[in-house]
Amino acid sequence: MSDKPAKIWDVPTRLFHWALVILFGVSWYTAENTIMDVHRWSGYAILGLVAFRIYWGFFGPSTARFGSFIKGPKAIASYVGGLFSKAQGVVAGHNPLGALSVMALLIVLIVHIWFGLFAVDIDGIESGPLSYLLPFDEGRKAAAIHHLTFSVLLVLAGLHILAIAFYLIVKHDNLIGPMITGRKKYPEGAEVSARFAPLWMILPGLIIAGALIYGVMKGFRF
Repeated sequence: MSDKPAKIWDVPTRLFHWALVILFGVSWYTAENTIMDVHRWSGYAILGLVAFRIYWGFFGPSTARFGSFIKGPKAIASYVGGLFSKAQGVVAGHNPLGALSVMALLIVLIVHIWFGLFAVDIDGIESGPLSYLLPFDEGRKAAAIHHLTFSVLLVLAGLHILAIAFYLIVKHDNLIGPMITGRKKYPEGAEVSARFAPLWMILPGLIIAGALIYGVMKGFRF
């Protein structure tokens, strides 16, 4: 193994990952225990995280950009075919299969948030900030989809955890450590490089995320 681990994950990407893990748990707990004030704030925070991640997927470092890790069916099939091969190529950041998992989680999370904004509970008391735009029955349908997509997210999160365990136990590849430290060791001689975005590029993403949260909280009624 190389004595000098390569840096592959930047701070914003790592903070997004772990903040989402924590807030996902908070949202789950508060929904199950009807602590809706906290649930609402957790949802706002997740909305901001997702907005920033989408921005960072276009303007962030190479390992975080959608264009660098999203692959087509052929590349995914090729990677899956060599999943148990020791000679499988080195990948900086998300591998083609991991990228598929990340995008599935992100897309379902966006759908989940979207319908949560319009959701109305059975009594019409606890409602999403944009629920006023829909009739009561439509708001109830939005709540049902919000609930359903959370179940889908639980399944996807479980598969994500199983994949991490598979890589650790079967392939002896620790995926958690690099998401904490930002660095990962690769075989000697492996050419691994990542292009990182300048720090000032974080600011527009934070402004976009903050503005979106503020607008949603106000129901876009200014």
